[in-house]
Amino acid sequence: MKTIGTIRTNLYLIRHGEAVCNVDGTIAGMHSDVGLTELGVMQAERLRDRLAATGEIAADALIASTLPRAWQTAEIVAPALGLPIIPDDDAQELRPGEADGLNVADFLERYGPLSDFREDPYLPLAPGGESWGGFTARVGDFLYRVLRDYAGKSVVIVCHGGVVDASLLIGLGVGATAPAPGQMHTRNASITHWERERINGLETWRLNRYNDNLHTRDIGVSERIVWARLSDRESAPTMPLPTEATETAEASRSGSTHAQAAPEKKRRD
Repeated sequence: MKTIGTIRTNLYLIRHGEAVCNVDGTIAGMHSDVGLTELGVMQAERLRDRLAATGEIAADALIASTLPRAWQTAEIVAPALGLPIIPDDDAQELRPGEADGLNVADFLERYGPLSDFREDPYLPLAPGGESWGGFTARVGDFLYRVLRDYAGKSVVIVCHGGVVDASLLIGLGVGATAPAPGQMHTRNASITHWERERINGLETWRLNRYNDNLHTRDIGVSERIVWARLSDRESAPTMPLPTEATETAEASRSGSTHAQAAPEKKRRD
């Protein structure tokens, strides 16, 4: 088959660092979001240091949700990428409407039990807020717009756990209208990497990694991860991964067995 052409676009979705609203239970939209905790700042700084040392993401654009917790994360990470931040309201978390600023107890007192989006995905969280179906439609529209605008390039999007979760439902094609019965646990300051590839006019989503937050693992311990050493591929020994080594050994044994079996078959014939 003749290959018409391949276009590969990379999307790196980064969840913001730990936010104040993650800790105090506030339902935080644009009105009440006050940004990151001290730990959240540290998580974003660890990500910045990793990206600066490894150069693993050669981005052409840096887009960020305009909610303060995501914007603050993007401001910390941006120097490692050497890019200006492009604000985009469509990268925001599910919009809470009149529930913005309420804690869970106040929400329950005012509006009753939280909406079960699996039963009614089009019921808004609160008056003036979004439903799950409306939220995932917005996220899908946003992601496809980015794919069109930056076809063949690499884009970092600093966003929210809900946006990452919606991307998984959209990219894997498991249905984005209602939440899946199982839930994802997208970590703060983690990287999710999608490839969107067009081959012979056919589009394919490929999930390369999800929840990569290795850079936060040295927070609270005495020894820091030395990313420059880990990224020095020239000095790193070349050896197969354990699974590759096993597969190679098995293939070698299999080949040896076949080589010995072939003469026996010839003799029987």
